[in-house]
Amino acid sequence: MPAEIKSFFLAGPAGRLEALLNAGSANATHAALVCHPHPLYGGTVHNKVVYHAMKALSGCGFPVLRFNFRGAGLSEGKHDDGRGEAEDVRVALDWLTQEFHLPLVFAGFSFGAAVGMRVACGDPPVGRIDVRAIIALGMPIAAEGRAYAYDYLAHCATPKLFISGGNDEYGPTAKVKEVVAQAAPPKQLVIVPGVDHFFAGKVKEVQRVIEDWLGTTLHR
Repeated sequence: MPAEIKSFFLAGPAGRLEALLNAGSANATHAALVCHPHPLYGGTVHNKVVYHAMKALSGCGFPVLRFNFRGAGLSEGKHDDGRGEAEDVRVALDWLTQEFHLPLVFAGFSFGAAVGMRVACGDPPVGRIDVRAIIALGMPIAAEGRAYAYDYLAHCATPKLFISGGNDEYGPTAKVKEVVAQAAPPKQLVIVPGVDHFFAGKVKEVQRVIEDWLGTTLHR
């Protein structure tokens, strides 16, 4: 049976954040958060890559939270170039911790990965939030005139999975490899050949990669 989906609002720092929660199993070992791509370019909780990441995590029995960043969908507030959005991620991770009292898995696609990974890695520390695995899908290096820095990954010992398209226009493979090479272990990079930033036609393959990695990394 498909997991029950609950629609509600989180109390965010800039107003209410529209959220969806896929219920987990009664014996769930982790809870998970999935963050969507750039809201100014159509990114919402309903993005296909975000949906399939949720499916992979939900298939493990985890409760999975998705939310719209400030200014996207029914979420209040205005886009804040990643600064305020990082606070939105902190609110979501803290809510999951309070609600389920479980270790967490973070996943993000594109802008969601760039903003959320910094928080999930604890820069600055996020108090009692316990992130055990990080999944970065389509990690952007440069997009729409914005450049992203990942120096903090050198000090992030949380297990990390990076999945990028071989033809990703916002994350060229050579540049992604440079970032991953500088990141602290444990880590794994998977390049999906022949696809762009949005993994067109290969989102189910991405889902399988996540499922396999979680099975190994979390020792289910």
